[in-house]
Amino acid sequence: MKKPIVVSLLAACAFAGPLGVHAQDAKPGDRNAGAMKVQMCIGCHDIPGYQSSFPEVYKVPKIAGQNEKYIATALAEYKKGDRKFPTMRAIAASLTDQDMADVAAFYAKLGTGEKAADVPATPPTAPPAVAKLLTQANCASCHGANFNSPIDPSYPKLAGQYADYLYAALKAYQTDKNPHVGRSNAIMMGMARPFTHTELKQLSAYFASLPGDLKTVPESRFRGGPQF
Repeated sequence: MKKPIVVSLLAACAFAGPLGVHAQDAKPGDRNAGAMKVQMCIGCHDIPGYQSSFPEVYKVPKIAGQNEKYIATALAEYKKGDRKFPTMRAIAASLTDQDMADVAAFYAKLGTGEKAADVPATPPTAPPAVAKLLTQANCASCHGANFNSPIDPSYPKLAGQYADYLYAALKAYQTDKNPHVGRSNAIMMGMARPFTHTELKQLSAYFASLPGDLKTVPESRFRGGPQF
């Protein structure tokens, strides 16, 4: 990437529009409108394997095929400051609620015309050590039995996500009283904090190994047109 910008969860999505639209005024997301608002997203999230370097090196997450409501919710959390990451907070602050809805609609459908992954209703049996951690954390109660079908669309799909990103995200829920790093979510903070970093790595690697809808779709200008 040409600019020294690194991103955590979700893309850097810059859009110079009016800032007077509030959540209650936002219409359902329009993916065609969203396609015009993702100029800063494509430099990281549309490059397979692109890496962030803050607060450590990890791949930026796959967001094509992610739940629309989750993407919009995450952007709103950056804007509010519940997700602490200076670059993402500054970018999210420039977005209206309608912008967030449109960007979310774009990425939720991006790449859906491609061959879908074969996602079973239940995942392969986890190794005993990981199975014990999954039971302790009760991840399936929110993220679904196959970790690709969350019980609420404001929760993320985990199956097939980059392991190093998941590990960084889980550690962020363990981080407190840091002005630049960390995430505030009572449920996730309570889930993540009892685990060691080694255990979080085991969970992250397991989720990454599963088949799911998440993908990285190379930017359309290099593929001959929009990739809806």
